[in-house]
Amino acid sequence: MKVVLTIAGSDSSGGAGIQADLKTFEAFGVFGASAITVLTAQNTTGVQALLPLDVNFIEHQIQSVLSDFDVAAIKIGMLYDTDIIQMVHRIIEPLNIPIVLDPVCISKAGSPLLKDDAIDALRELSRFVTLSTPNLHEAYRLFGYKPDDRNSLEQFIKHPTPVLIKHHVKDNITSDILFGKQQQTFSAPMIDSTSQHGTGCSYSSAIAANLALGFSLEASIEKSKRFITNAIVQAPHIGHGPGPINHKAGGNHVA
Repeated sequence: MKVVLTIAGSDSSGGAGIQADLKTFEAFGVFGASAITVLTAQNTTGVQALLPLDVNFIEHQIQSVLSDFDVAAIKIGMLYDTDIIQMVHRIIEPLNIPIVLDPVCISKAGSPLLKDDAIDALRELSRFVTLSTPNLHEAYRLFGYKPDDRNSLEQFIKHPTPVLIKHHVKDNITSDILFGKQQQTFSAPMIDSTSQHGTGCSYSSAIAANLALGFSLEASIEKSKRFITNAIVQAPHIGHGPGPINHKAGGNHVA
């Protein structure tokens, strides 16, 4: 069984972060290990409190997993501050395995999840991963990306590693654009649903799981896009804000 490590924050409501990552790994049949960076008191309406863990303790978690398991891929989520980002950067740079970075900046409910002065460190980290998966807001903060803006696009495509920019919406179609050796678009029908809590975490985790299983980057994204779509369609509709998706149901449609 392939082992995938997630380095991310904890969501006490279970819909995003570490909890969503582990549910996603289970859906794809890989074994999930975790290193928690930040504890949050969180639900579908927002983040009420957060507690970053000591950077040395986070490093001990990561090294404990890497020293025992043959980790096949890593997913990186919420890192919160420069010290944590730089520590993770130092650990992952020499590794020769797929690494997917979800550059978490803000929650679906609008809560900030990254310190303002950490954006440069996160941008630098994105140069040393297999894939980054920002949404439009995160892509603008990291790279100055603006859809259909030729000047920002020309600057953006110079990025040394592939980037998947999510959530371009047009004519009831939602598209994710992969910028790499060539540009490729992954599309699905727009779903009228408020149940999208944790979709970014789960999407990047699904890609990491499929890369660990040996699929190409493009195939991993395609399978993960289908997983997220089905998980939203069959969401449990719980909570008073943007609700969680149904990881188990999404996994039933990706074989």
